[in-house]
Amino acid sequence: MDLIPAPRHQTPYATDDAFVLGPETTLTATPGAEGAARWLRAALAGATGLPLAPVEPSGTDVIRLAVDEEVARELGPEGYRIMAAPDSGVHIFGGGPAGVFWGAQTLRQMLGADAFRRAPLGEREWKVPTCHIQDSPRFGWRGFMLDVARHFMPKDIVFRYLDLMAAHKLNVLHLHLTDDQGWRVEIRQYPRLTEIGSWRERTKVGLRESPLWDERPHGGYYTQDDIREIVAYATERHITVVPEIDIPGHSQAAIAAYPELGNADVIDTAALPVLTSWGVNPNVLAPSDTTLRFYENVLTELLELFPGTFIHIGGDECPKEQWRESADAQRRIKELDLEDEDELQSWLIRHFDSWLAERGRRLIGWDEILEGGLAPGAAVASWRGFAGGVAAARAGHDVVMCPESHVYLDWRQSESEEEPVPIAHARSLEDVYRFEPVPADLTREEAARVIGTQANAWTEVMDSVRVLDYMAFPRLAAFAEVAWSPLPAPDERDWAGFEARMRTHYARLDALGVEYRPPAGPRPWQRRPGIVGRPKAGPPPIR
Repeated sequence: MDLIPAPRHQTPYATDDAFVLGPETTLTATPGAEGAARWLRAALAGATGLPLAPVEPSGTDVIRLAVDEEVARELGPEGYRIMAAPDSGVHIFGGGPAGVFWGAQTLRQMLGADAFRRAPLGEREWKVPTCHIQDSPRFGWRGFMLDVARHFMPKDIVFRYLDLMAAHKLNVLHLHLTDDQGWRVEIRQYPRLTEIGSWRERTKVGLRESPLWDERPHGGYYTQDDIREIVAYATERHITVVPEIDIPGHSQAAIAAYPELGNADVIDTAALPVLTSWGVNPNVLAPSDTTLRFYENVLTELLELFPGTFIHIGGDECPKEQWRESADAQRRIKELDLEDEDELQSWLIRHFDSWLAERGRRLIGWDEILEGGLAPGAAVASWRGFAGGVAAARAGHDVVMCPESHVYLDWRQSESEEEPVPIAHARSLEDVYRFEPVPADLTREEAARVIGTQANAWTEVMDSVRVLDYMAFPRLAAFAEVAWSPLPAPDERDWAGFEARMRTHYARLDALGVEYRPPAGPRPWQRRPGIVGRPKAGPPPIR
């Protein structure tokens, strides 16, 4: 059946028989499974043209969805079982509503690539192979980070990617909402964040080395109602949305809107625009009470919009030069009896960790939040290789592994000169498939601190959904299998088998309209001749 991600146990019966959907097939759900049934009926009705009526059947021509206590005990709330046979119909039992939903996603794959279309192509038989599947995820956090700050993605693109995530059983959308180049969420107490901070005058085309500019203004943001809609849409697909508000670096868009947030005793913060180029930026937030109160108010509004446990506060790539030159920052260091600027950043992170904990939430940040001492309740997203995640796990902190060396989807996909805007080292589909999120040198207890893994799509050079598709797929499909399936050690993985299953999966992506990178390389319109990147030779460092 060429399922992706591969299920834990899949037993086709020794027969060529199959359950065939037809005009009389019904689709029923027990309490707890209604949401999955609603989604499955809408998805399959569009593709097949079949009504799949929600009435209790008199015979075996039925797809039945149910939450099952035994499955919950054995496989957990996201686990599921599928039993399909021509004489009994299709039965999907989930350990909870999420498990039923993931089982429904598997059923859609079993029906063939045309089940992913939005309208029927004509008369055909819709067969479900006779089988028994038992499945559950390896990790509870199976994430995809979408950077909408560098290049804004309207909400219809976010909905589309939520659907693509659901099709691959990914369950955390990390939205990178703010950066130097744009602020993308409405904050009613601070309207200038979107009036000024949500757009820039022009945009560097390519990386910093490029001489090219797009002279059109670029911008956009999500209203609070947009965010509520995105979160509701995600929740229906059992996906949690984790917002990221960058503190204290990557904050020039906020400073451009409210200059009092910057280090005004060092630079003229009132003259700072929203940044138009890329790279690590020296203009960071001042470690002041004004900054603390401002971001507390921002987070107060965000907590009303995002009901999930985690709030991401960035914490990465914060140059300390302005703090070293700032009399106000140095005074703060002395007042707090801190050792240096690293401890000053740690103090900021700890402040928001405590603030969030008091409100029943948890802070997560990039692995730089380890510098100067980690806040007690914080979780770490380990991006600079594995070392930060290992250190955090050994210190008793939860970790999401997302090392740039393996799962940064802005990195180029091959050594070919035809790759568009080549960045860093080549990371192929096979490289991602062989990614192992849990380092072998962790003890069992330490390894249990790795709560999940995440692939990150930074969009400095992804200026449209077509470019995003090319960079994300098919690698996100390989990543989804790493996050879901209990794979063997990287060198022992069945790459040939996965590659064969991908040949079927490409047809599903085609039906969904995903403009992925073909195995043979980019199509002519996917190349970007004349735009320099920053390629690096040889294998990436494993830190």
